[in-house]
Amino acid sequence: MINELKANPGARKKKTRLGRGRGSGKGKTSGKGHKGQLARSGNKPGPAFEGGQTPLFQRLPKRGFTNVNHKVFSVVNLKDLNVFEDGDVITPEVLLERRIIRKVNSGVKVLANGPLEKKVTIKAHAFSKQALEQINQVGATAEVI
Repeated sequence: MINELKANPGARKKKTRLGRGRGSGKGKTSGKGHKGQLARSGNKPGPAFEGGQTPLFQRLPKRGFTNVNHKVFSVVNLKDLNVFEDGDVITPEVLLERRIIRKVNSGVKVLANGPLEKKVTIKAHAFSKQALEQINQVGATAEVI
């Protein structure tokens, strides 16, 4: 019957209502004590906070630097270029269309991983020495953009 419905044991937990008078046991300061960091709203300091002491990550010596002129090339292997036909001109735009690379970044670099079997014209921003050798052996051409 509808009047006999009740929640399963453990399904409902009684919550203490904070700040509802002294008789509730959690009135006035609502269990937070008097003043201090833990009494404030949004009271959680970050995991690196050490009570005002200089945090460990700031005390440790720093090493190295970040080169702002660092170039990140999108890499294409020679074996990936075998999907093209003989005589095709391969440019970064074509590689993007065919989803061989996801983005151009600082440019496209061709590496010598796997054999090249087609006589194609490859236009890229950089080539490895071995890739250039393999491209020339097959009779394909490489152009630096």
